[in-house]
Amino acid sequence: MEKEEKVELEASNDEQEENSGIRISDDVVAVIAGVAVSEVSGVAGMAGGFAGGISEVFSGKKNLSKGIKVEVGEKETKIDVNIIVEYGTRIPDVAFEIQNRVKKAVETMTGLKVLEVNVHVQGVSTDLQSGEEANNEQE
Repeated sequence: MEKEEKVELEASNDEQEENSGIRISDDVVAVIAGVAVSEVSGVAGMAGGFAGGISEVFSGKKNLSKGIKVEVGEKETKIDVNIIVEYGTRIPDVAFEIQNRVKKAVETMTGLKVLEVNVHVQGVSTDLQSGEEANNEQE
């Protein structure tokens, strides 16, 4: 029985040390937020900087943190999301949904408290190609 008590004490000490030493990278939080944003209907894409677009071209991989800026503290985080919305969608509804999904995803996966999710609408996608194709098919 004495051995079991020692094991339990050691486990609880390790847990406390482990939890206090965890530092979650800004990039990790940005990817979590990016995936959450990509699941919201009405979002045509992320508005990222020039460097983000170039890295996608050379790597051939989609940059999941494109258009997301994150500030991570010890127990909290602030997130800025830059998006392009689809034409015809109600922007306040899209922004509200993004705020809810990002907050829930980041808090659930990281344990950090999300203080802010600021949504910046950088543009509107009008998707003219599908409209032109429809006109050509009718002729």
